[in-house]
Amino acid sequence: MSFGPGDCDPSQLRGGEIKGGFTSFAPGHRATVHVTFERRELERILRLYGRKVANGEWRDYAIDFLKDRAVFSVFRRAAEVPIYRIEKSARLARRQGAYSVISATGLIMRRGHELDGVLRVLDKSLSVVAG
Repeated sequence: MSFGPGDCDPSQLRGGEIKGGFTSFAPGHRATVHVTFERRELERILRLYGRKVANGEWRDYAIDFLKDRAVFSVFRRAAEVPIYRIEKSARLARRQGAYSVISATGLIMRRGHELDGVLRVLDKSLSVVAG
C-alpha cells in the first residue's frame, strides 16, 4: 500500500502525549487536550471496583476520555445505563473540585478536590463508626 504526498500510515501515532491528557493533531484543526485519569487515580478507582465486583454489586465498567472530562462509568449489568459515574473535570478543578460521583438519575452525590474523599460515598465498607 502506498501513500501520496502528505499522507501517512493510519496506524502511526498522530500527536504527542502530555501530562494529564492526550493531544491530537489533525490537519486543519486546533490541538485538543483530553482529560485523563492519572495512574494512581485509576488504581484507586479499580480497587473500589474490584471490591464491589467481588461482593456482586457491580458487574461492568467503561472509561471515556473526553475533551472536558474523564468518566469512569459503573454498571450493574452490561446492557444498562451506568448506576454511577466517577468524573474528573478540569473545568471545576479550582472551584468545586475536579472529582464528582454522579448517580444514574444525574444527582451529584459528592464533589471535591480529593478523589479518596469523593469515593467514600460509594465505599461504605471503609467508613469509620464513632462510638
